[in-house]
Amino acid sequence: MGRVLVTRCLPEGGLDPLADHDLVGPKPDDAPYAPAELCALAGEVDAIVSLLTDRIDDTVLAAGAGRLRVVANVAVGYDNVDVEAAAKHDIVVCNTPGVLDDTTADLAFTLILAASRLASEAESDLRTGVWKGWGITQYLGRDVHGATLGLVGYGRIGRAVARRAAGFDMQVLHHTRTPTGEPGWVADLDELLAASDIVSLHCPGGDETRHLIDVRRLALMKPTAVLVNTARGPVVDEAALADALHAGRLFAAGLDVFEREPEIHERLRNAPRTVLLPHIGSASNATRTAMAQMAATAAATVLAGGTPPNVVPS
Repeated sequence: MGRVLVTRCLPEGGLDPLADHDLVGPKPDDAPYAPAELCALAGEVDAIVSLLTDRIDDTVLAAGAGRLRVVANVAVGYDNVDVEAAAKHDIVVCNTPGVLDDTTADLAFTLILAASRLASEAESDLRTGVWKGWGITQYLGRDVHGATLGLVGYGRIGRAVARRAAGFDMQVLHHTRTPTGEPGWVADLDELLAASDIVSLHCPGGDETRHLIDVRRLALMKPTAVLVNTARGPVVDEAALADALHAGRLFAAGLDVFEREPEIHERLRNAPRTVLLPHIGSASNATRTAMAQMAATAAATVLAGGTPPNVVPS
């Protein structure tokens, strides 16, 4: 039996795989642990079940070295965990791949539809009393069916979005750093952006993709195009995107992730034809519970001396 720090409240049943272990946390009010608190607790536990909002850096991992054996991150992404430092301290890092693919793809397609058809703007006008009745030139969006969809990144979630696009008779292009050998692969990201009516981002976060979509690349997109991001906030230069939307150089955008969550760039918050959601890509009860259970199972497996299948490579 091990001692496990759980940083935040998880869905009911999410911690069932750790029922035989001594759980520490979360705080009664579900407030996040401050960095100093994480450091203090890291040396007193055998495992940490964390969320992507918890910064598990070298300082925290060094504080846990000698006792801490595993960090199980309840997310596919793990850029909040210093994986290299964990390896240095012989700490295993796990994530939750696979279980949230379809749910996140559903949300990406929700944004594709809502942004293209100006659904958010139209609903806001209705709710606030701006709408005074039907008019043939009102809320003229862009058709999704038959459009060209460009996917930046073609992992599990990107492929799930592509499957949904088939039902809308869309032409699907995809860009990855290495050839996929599949129809629709485009070697040059700039070429994909210029050719697409809708661009959906599904690449990992990190230094290599920070501001991948910047001023120059936004200028390559059609003024009638729609940009959707359910990947990581820093992949998009939010200031540049806001400028493009306000100037009409881009038709619309749908975002579920942001550069400095929960802070939202003010000009982006006020930008026209923009759908903004509070990072709900995987937010279904079934999926979030499955994510928590996968992380908890991984932690329990490591504490029992095993190797779970969802270990992050160091």
